[in-house]
Amino acid sequence: MTDTIALGNIFIDEEAQLPNSVLLQREPHSSGWANVKNARSTFEKEIPDAGWTFFFMAGEIKTVVFGFDRKKAMGTALGRLIANVKAQKYNSIEITQVTGSSFLRMPYVSVCAHPRHLQKGLTLAR
Repeated sequence: MTDTIALGNIFIDEEAQLPNSVLLQREPHSSGWANVKNARSTFEKEIPDAGWTFFFMAGEIKTVVFGFDRKKAMGTALGRLIANVKAQKYNSIEITQVTGSSFLRMPYVSVCAHPRHLQKGLTLAR
């Protein structure tokens, strides 16, 4: 299990229904969601062939977490983003920006993401 959060990571709820024909390489994450290892290559190409759609939602979400422990701050940021996505009833998230800086010598991380949703069919139904 890893807690790496980086630009381009796609996390999917481990309880999300997936097409049987798609081989999904997932790396478990402490959040209960899995980091999809082959999202850009094989995964996103196989989804339409199975009759499924991997929706990309236009509204970006962002969170900022202050803390001296970067790894813990990143985990907290991901947890907040996932809670936001779950509240919208989506089952995936794509990390679009990760930055770190400080404000008045207090370090922080800022993480931006887009909700995504994997489901069978072409019409979004949550």
